[in-house]
Amino acid sequence: MLDLSFLHATPFYELTALLLLVALVGSLGIMLKQPMIVSLIAAGILAGPSAFDIVASHENIELLAELGIAILLFLVGLKLDLKLIRTLGSVSLATGLGQVLFTSAIGFLLGLSLGLDKVAALYVAVALTFSSTIIIVKLLSDKREVDSLHGRIAIGFLIVQDLFVVLAMMILSAFGVGAQAGTGEGALFHILKVIAYSVLMLVIVGLFIRYVATPLVSRIARSTELLIVFSIAWASLLASLGDYLGFGKELGGLLAGVSLASTPFREAIVARLSSLRDFLLLFFFIALGTQLDLSLLGAQVVPSLVFSLFVLVGNPLIVLAIMGYMGFRKRTGFLAGLTVAQISEFSLIFIAMGISLGHLTPDSLGLVTLVGLITIALSVYMITYSHFLYDRLEPALNLFERKHPLREASAEEQRRMERVSYEIILFGLGRYGKAIARQLQEQGFRILAIDFNPDEVRRWRQRGIDTMYGDAFDQELLGDLPLKSARWVISAMPQHDLGVTHEDPRLVLIHGLKLQAYPGKIAVATHRLHERDMLYEKGADIVLLPFQDAAERAVERIMEQSDKTTKNRLQS
Repeated sequence: MLDLSFLHATPFYELTALLLLVALVGSLGIMLKQPMIVSLIAAGILAGPSAFDIVASHENIELLAELGIAILLFLVGLKLDLKLIRTLGSVSLATGLGQVLFTSAIGFLLGLSLGLDKVAALYVAVALTFSSTIIIVKLLSDKREVDSLHGRIAIGFLIVQDLFVVLAMMILSAFGVGAQAGTGEGALFHILKVIAYSVLMLVIVGLFIRYVATPLVSRIARSTELLIVFSIAWASLLASLGDYLGFGKELGGLLAGVSLASTPFREAIVARLSSLRDFLLLFFFIALGTQLDLSLLGAQVVPSLVFSLFVLVGNPLIVLAIMGYMGFRKRTGFLAGLTVAQISEFSLIFIAMGISLGHLTPDSLGLVTLVGLITIALSVYMITYSHFLYDRLEPALNLFERKHPLREASAEEQRRMERVSYEIILFGLGRYGKAIARQLQEQGFRILAIDFNPDEVRRWRQRGIDTMYGDAFDQELLGDLPLKSARWVISAMPQHDLGVTHEDPRLVLIHGLKLQAYPGKIAVATHRLHERDMLYEKGADIVLLPFQDAAERAVERIMEQSDKTTKNRLQS
């Protein structure tokens, strides 16, 4: 083994070596067309004691990882508002609790059938219910699906899972307290205290939102640098407070974001902190990789494969069945269900707590560790290529959808839209799409707008424009649209940084329109001039270049004004 002990001389040497290793492994991963998260976990394993043993100052890596988690969930919280929580709260709660209960029950029976004792089977079953909020949010952010319906539902039931994690670990911790005190009263007091603190913090955050958030941030936002520092400090403060009060840094960071979500500066905060979030999250995945002890894995291969198959297939099916019963379309249920196809870093912590209490042996940790390695690696690909998987599996998923999905666009609403003649169908209500919709509306065109953000759909319906929830990847949606009467289909979807991770929704839309024998014309927007010829070749009739088109129009207006000024001078 290569001797790299000299790197332990200072934390700076370690950090330098770590970043170089991540850059090297990440570059290799891109060459092999692998998702970045897999490369980061692989780099963590290589940096850990099972390989090069680069990391000695684990506390520094953990500190950066915890700050990255706090900022990640702070930015997620910024995208949540009270209306969203009221709209999707019941759905997330029912789906989250249902998944936890069914996974625990089935996992327990599976553990007993594999020869585990009752205590070990119960621990492992509960550990299988935890999914990694951090990994899922990162993947959804990369795919720009955080604001989609399935993304919001997924984040909602992942938060429910996190609450269950907190409750389960509170109970374990309370057992430890009660055992030390020799009575169960210590455990009960500990649980009640954390519940009281949780209610108190919610009340304080509610008052902050109502009376303090907007005026305070308005003053701070006069300085961009101060706004950044304040945002990081606020996320860290509430994460620390949540940890101190017993319900976790993750929920504290999320509450910090929710508390500022009603301010007019949330988009500015998200834009400025996104790069810092991505950098700090490197250390979360590295820390996860370095903590995996490969020496514990050998004897657990067969049980781990069985449990991994259950997590990868069974968990998504449980979510799909619950959401189908609640009236969601099979596509929404499938895409949301894929987010629970892995276990969490909390699963390892939960099992480690069981070992520290004397309930489990280290073999259980080896089993869950191997399940974590398998499910995290494979679920990253499942979520990254979720639309491809859905297209292949769609015929087999009819069992999980009601005849009339009540929670999404009703059959009556779809039939009404099919009867109406639309001149223009517009995909995407981002900034550019909104501007196009306003101009077309002012010109008197009848528009059908389509977006995957439920809030935008609701707002535009209130403005009197027919709007549907959906996205370009949904081929079933294209079949339900009134395409025969439409003169134009316009794609104004936000620009994607595709990399190697997923398909281009504009090309999927063009291909789907061809399959539907759409007779009208197609306009597609892009910010990249070099894509123009490719989009024309794929079938676009017009390629819109927002910045270049605006610049050309601006020059025309300037020249018109210059000509008028010159003419006036000559006349005078």
